[in-house]
Amino acid sequence: MDTQSPWLDDDQQDVWQALLTVVIALPAALDRQLQRDAGISNFEYGVLARLSMSDEATMRLSDLARECDSTQPRLSKVMDRFEARDWVARRPDPTDGRYTLATLTDAGRQKVVASAPEHVAQVKRLVFDPLSAAQRRHLGTALTRIAATVRRELEGEGR
Repeated sequence: MDTQSPWLDDDQQDVWQALLTVVIALPAALDRQLQRDAGISNFEYGVLARLSMSDEATMRLSDLARECDSTQPRLSKVMDRFEARDWVARRPDPTDGRYTLATLTDAGRQKVVASAPEHVAQVKRLVFDPLSAAQRRHLGTALTRIAATVRRELEGEGR
């Protein structure tokens, strides 16, 4: 680690500014597309998609909140809206009543399936199409390393 200067050098600053743009603007662009085409936010789509990819389309709410990088209260509000639309059903976990399970309903699965094509097309347009195959591989490697470092920091293992 460079301890010479407390500032980023010019190359680091360029990369950092580009990363900030992606971190801030990409979710906004995905939100805009999903609101326009599906009437849901990027966060809501992420919740539905994670449920759809889980075993039996069911997850504990605490696990779903963690995987969606959400607080329990925020996820609970989303679950209220989803239940009102018949996209999810909640019930106590039969193996441990302290937990609540969320299960994607058929209507919820239909919402994910209907929302996915335009969303995936937008992700491809914004993230993958501008890159060559080699750049995609390098980006994947770099982001995996950064994500692992950030996860360790959040879990208290950093520094």
